[in-house]
This record gives sequence, structure tokens and C-alpha cells, in this order.
Amino acid sequence: MGGRYLLRSRLGHGGMGTVWRAHDEVVDREVAVKEPRVPDHLPDSMRQNIHLRMQREARAAARVAHPSVVAVHDVVVEEGRPWIVMELVKGQSLGARLNEGTLDAREAARVGLAVLGALEAAHEAGVLHRDVKPDNVLLGRHDRVVLTDFGIAQIEGEQGLTETGGFIGSPEFVAPERALGQRPGPASDLWSLGVVLYAAVEGMSPFRRSNTQATMQAVLSAEPPRPTRGPAAYADLVMGLLRKEPSARPTTSRIRAVLEEVARPAPVAPVNTAPTPAVTGSRWIPPVLHHKRKTQWSLGVGTVVVGAAVALFAINPFGYGPATPLHWKVVDEPEVVKASLAVPEDYVKEIKPDEHLVLFNDPGGVYKVSLFTHNDPPAGSSDASDKDKQVESARTQAAKRKTRLEKGDISGVADARVSIGSAPSFDGRESVEMTTVYRKSGSGDDDPKAVRRTRVIVDKAKDTAWYLEVTMPEKGKARADGDKLYKEVLRYLKLKEK
Repeated sequence: MGGRYLLRSRLGHGGMGTVWRAHDEVVDREVAVKEPRVPDHLPDSMRQNIHLRMQREARAAARVAHPSVVAVHDVVVEEGRPWIVMELVKGQSLGARLNEGTLDAREAARVGLAVLGALEAAHEAGVLHRDVKPDNVLLGRHDRVVLTDFGIAQIEGEQGLTETGGFIGSPEFVAPERALGQRPGPASDLWSLGVVLYAAVEGMSPFRRSNTQATMQAVLSAEPPRPTRGPAAYADLVMGLLRKEPSARPTTSRIRAVLEEVARPAPVAPVNTAPTPAVTGSRWIPPVLHHKRKTQWSLGVGTVVVGAAVALFAINPFGYGPATPLHWKVVDEPEVVKASLAVPEDYVKEIKPDEHLVLFNDPGGVYKVSLFTHNDPPAGSSDASDKDKQVESARTQAAKRKTRLEKGDISGVADARVSIGSAPSFDGRESVEMTTVYRKSGSGDDDPKAVRRTRVIVDKAKDTAWYLEVTMPEKGKARADGDKLYKEVLRYLKLKEK
């Protein structure tokens, strides 16, 4: 393209373009190239409108000089279509990151500061972004945060390109004045930043509804619930940014002051020279607990060290072995699953006695822990005929479950790929490890995959098989935290039959 840009692979696509990874053969560097994406059935006037919009995107981004704004290198016109050549930011979008789990308030504030800086630079250059949302915030290497996609930006002094009666943008992140068709200003972008800050810690926009009309109505009239994760100053700032009246929203200087305070690292704890009792167990806290205030108080800097051994670990429920981590609970289910297990204290329990199944759901919806026995799979399985069959070896039991998963016989699982590996014996019982990578039923090809890690434990003498499963995102930090969760739950599992 243009005699110098070699397209190599598709990075993604949106409403008006496809983004490619490309190589600039003149200066020997990788770049991102945005190709106009216009359906053939559109009339010439609309096709021309989209091409003009892409040229405006290039001009808008080029006017804004800031480290957190994607740099535009070139615009190449091929057969009347403008291709935008930009810097290639290696990383993932904030939207993709939030599919793996929410951010803590400190990290969300750090990201917000970068986006705020980009918006301040844009506004000073006479540019309104008008589409600030997690998918347009890139998390690059070395903690760099980049605001991208100025595709619907408005440049001061230029005529708008939206067709009469049309609306362009992402409804759940759009300010009320824009939804009403009023003239937007810098405060409109700050509203969108507020929604991004909300979604960063809570997982989604507070205005998201089942359809566009309901979402727009929520933006106009609904009062969002106050964010519960993070310090009060963070929640106060977000609620201020989401005020319906633009003039009532905080200034950029106020926004910056609050975000800088929240993003500031915690002070280093003073060294305690007094001897402390030796303790065993894990200090790891599942990610869903990172945001709990009582967790922060229990583990925070400067807390009273009297009784530290008691504060850090729960009392051992079994009278021997390692103590459970802080803010975990022990659940004893001898009748349902013939076992006791430990999970984070705010996980919500669900028991299905007829299926010999106990489930624990993390309040953030990121993780799930389940334990079931014999051949009684979770609800939705079509393999109930296996219930009365004699338990076989752990590897055979795992192979049977693999077949059910890959055939799509387990509810909620599609396109499963299952691997079975060896595992050490568990309390003298044979066991194997299973890892299942799958898509949730009904999800699309672009949606993130999930992983189930399963330990199959068999006691043939008692004709009993246990299946301990932890479900987690496939990639990123949420996967690493999920692996830790799995190891901790397995560590404190206590089987009753022996």
C-alpha cells in the first residue's frame, strides 16, 4: 500500500474501519494501518461521508501532541480511500482487560490520569474526542496508556459529518447532552471519562441496559449507583463526573488532584523489629477481595501489630495442617459432597443436593468454584445415565468427562479443548489434572475464552470420585490469580470418605 506499507495481519475492526499490523519498508518499523470499511450497498454519499470522517480522524489526532494520544504518521489515498498510518501500540485495550477482571482503584486512577492528559491536550487543540470508552484506551508496554480512535472527533470550526437524525457513539458512555442532540463541549468527554473510571472498578457502565433505547434513557434519567470498590474520594469523583448538568461536573484540575491522590503508592510500612510467632499458610488474597475495605484495613500499612498472627490467618478448622488465608471461610458439606473446603468469605454458595454439587460464585462474576462427586455432573449435563455406573480409575473418569465436554453435553460450554495430565496422589487417593479451554455458550468468536481447571480424585474402594473445578478467564492477570485460587482451594480440600 502506498508503495511502502506491507499489510501483515488484522488487529481488529470497528464500525468504520479495519486495523492492520503493517511494516513500513522505507524506515523499517512496524505500524498500524486503518483501512476504510464501507459496505458495498451504501450510497455514494454515505461512502464519501465515511471517507471524509477518516480524514478528519487523521487531522484530529495529528493536531494533538501528547504521549497518551496515538501518533499519526501518514495518510495514503488508494482508489479514493484514505488509509491512516499510525504508531503501533503493543498491548491490549482496557475493554479487553476488563473482560479478565476489574482494576483496583489505584490502577484505574493511573489509567484515568493518562486519559485525562490526552483529553486536556485534545481540548487545548480544539478537538473533542466524543467516543471515550474502554475499547479506545490502549494499555501498552512500560505502563503506557494511549487514547486512540478519533474517528468521530469534532474539530473546532469544522462542520459536523453526522447525517441528519443520526447518532454516532457508544450509548452507555455518551453524555446526556449529546444524547439530547445538544452541542457538546469538553465536559462531555469528561462525563465519558467518568463512566470509564466507573467501569474500571465495577466491570461495566452503570447505564448499560438490554437495548440502545433503554441505555439512552438511563443516561438521561437514571441515577447511577455509587461505586463500592475503592476509596471514598474515587467514588465521589466518579459521581461528580456523572452529573447530568455539564457545568456541575468537576474541573480538570480537581479531577487530576483526586486521581493523583488515589494513584499514589501506599507508604512503606515501618519495620517491626519485635519477634513474631511463626505461622504457616498463604497470605494470598483472591483478586475479588483486593477492593474490600476490611481487607485493606486488615492488611494495610500502619495497622496495630498486636495479635498479628491471629489477624493474618483464620483458625485451623481441622485441627491440623495449614491455616486458611485471611477472609476465607470453611464450608463443611459431608452429606452433599462428602468433603470440607475453604473459599473466600464473600463467595456465594449454591447447593444442589440431588446432583451432589456445591457451587461458590465470586461476587465480581470472574471466578467460580465447584465440587461434585461420583458421576454427577453440574446441572444441564445430558449424561445423567452415568450416575449409577461404578467408579473407575481417575484417568478413565477424566476421559469420560472430557468426552462430555468436547461433545457439548455440559451446559454453558462450547468449543471445548480438554487436556488431561498426571497429578500427585491426594491424601492417598489416585488423582489426575484436567484443563478445559472453552467458549461460553452463545458467545461470539471475538469474545474471550474461559478455563476450567479440574482435579479428579478417585477412591475406588468407596466407589467415589470427586471433581474439584475452578473456572477463570483464559488469559492475563485474572488467569494468574485464578491459578492461585485453584491451588489454594485444592490445598484446603478435606475429603471425608477414607
